[in-house]
Amino acid sequence: MDHKKVAQEVIDAIGADNIKSIAHCATRLRVEVKDKDKIDEKAIENIDGMKGAFFNSGQYQMVFGTGTVNKVYEQADKILKNSESLSGNEENKDTSFKKKDTNKNAFQKAIRTFGDVFVPIIPVLVATGLFMGLRGLITQPEILGIFGLSPEDISQNFLTWTQILTDTAFAFLPALVCWSTFKVFGGSPVLGIVLGLMLVNPALPNAYQIASGDVKPIIMFGFIPVVGYQGTVLPAFISGLIGANLEKKIRSFMPDSLDLLFTPFLTLMIMSILSLFGIGPVFHSLENIVLYATEWVLGLPFGLAGIIIGGFHQLIVVTGIHHIFNFLEVQLLANTGRNAFNAILSAATVAQAGASLAVGIKTKDKKLKQIALPSAFSATLGITEPAIFGVNLRFVKPFICAMIGGAAGGFFASIFKLSATGMSVTVLPGTLLYLDNILMYLIMLLIGGSVSFILTYMFGFSDSMLKDK
Repeated sequence: MDHKKVAQEVIDAIGADNIKSIAHCATRLRVEVKDKDKIDEKAIENIDGMKGAFFNSGQYQMVFGTGTVNKVYEQADKILKNSESLSGNEENKDTSFKKKDTNKNAFQKAIRTFGDVFVPIIPVLVATGLFMGLRGLITQPEILGIFGLSPEDISQNFLTWTQILTDTAFAFLPALVCWSTFKVFGGSPVLGIVLGLMLVNPALPNAYQIASGDVKPIIMFGFIPVVGYQGTVLPAFISGLIGANLEKKIRSFMPDSLDLLFTPFLTLMIMSILSLFGIGPVFHSLENIVLYATEWVLGLPFGLAGIIIGGFHQLIVVTGIHHIFNFLEVQLLANTGRNAFNAILSAATVAQAGASLAVGIKTKDKKLKQIALPSAFSATLGITEPAIFGVNLRFVKPFICAMIGGAAGGFFASIFKLSATGMSVTVLPGTLLYLDNILMYLIMLLIGGSVSFILTYMFGFSDSMLKDK
């Protein structure tokens, strides 16, 4: 069977302009159409390999059978991505068959792809940021003291419930990232979910506990450190990217009768080995290098520590290896009773909020505004992933402006030796860690956020950038 020819015949019979979205299950090609009456059902019946077609729940469903449907879908998706008839069609902007980027360089395409992966999961990250901010606020001794309470008075059951609200999305972030990556690159999203869950399986040492020094990695084959990858981004993204393409490669030579059984089996088998014993350990080793380098930088004089860490910290967040800084903060508090890293981290974080806020205020695009403004608010509570991946890194220049703002705020923090009395909260909730020097802390936040906002508003963003997205 010529799968490309079959896909073209399906599109011709339905009409490219009549297609809103296209997907598939184990046996059926599912097409959401604008007008059911425009479908040439007689032509559909004569397509090679067609075993039946019907309209149900807003979808026109065509039965091709296991294996075959995947190959027809893949070809249809490629044809629709390159279809000139979709150019400028507002309704099709968010479908799986976005028009192929022909005028972008490799870096622009990579950033666009990264954005496509993360935009669908931004809402849950924003909500989690709000939950984290509220939890950090109501569990602070200073806040509880206002009501005559102490941390010991809080019900353990209540704390467990709040922990479920705040930790679930980040504990299973690799599953969300792998799911979305598989979807973007044409793999089976359910395989992405399972692969992502493998990276955070409870049998593996928890990434946060390793970062705090409470547990050690599992050493496989005598030399490969294996850990859980809770909250990580790049390991999950790379695993999803390779996994989706591997699945398509296996499916290309797998007989249709064996596809449903062996394609997912081989994909998960190969990717679990590659992810846990290859991709993951590389990033775990990188964590240790970053930790030692940051400890050295933190001791530099003349505000250099604040400039370097404040400027580059959020770039490290992109890699997903920032958990290791938990260990650094624990060390600082244990050795000195103060946490200078937290202040610089707050500067870097509020700078992301400033850049995202500038984009949200300046843009006239309603969809972007709906992403940018909540993402900015989430960043003021300490969660920058929505601002980074949904807005700032997507357009590049706002991210660079945020790095400059973080460096400016970090410089101020280093010069005036700002340090926290605790850890784990930053920006607005982190205010409670600086009650002995709160004015300087607020000035630092103002500097970091304002520099980032002004640079982004004036030079870092314009709605013309949306034409390339």
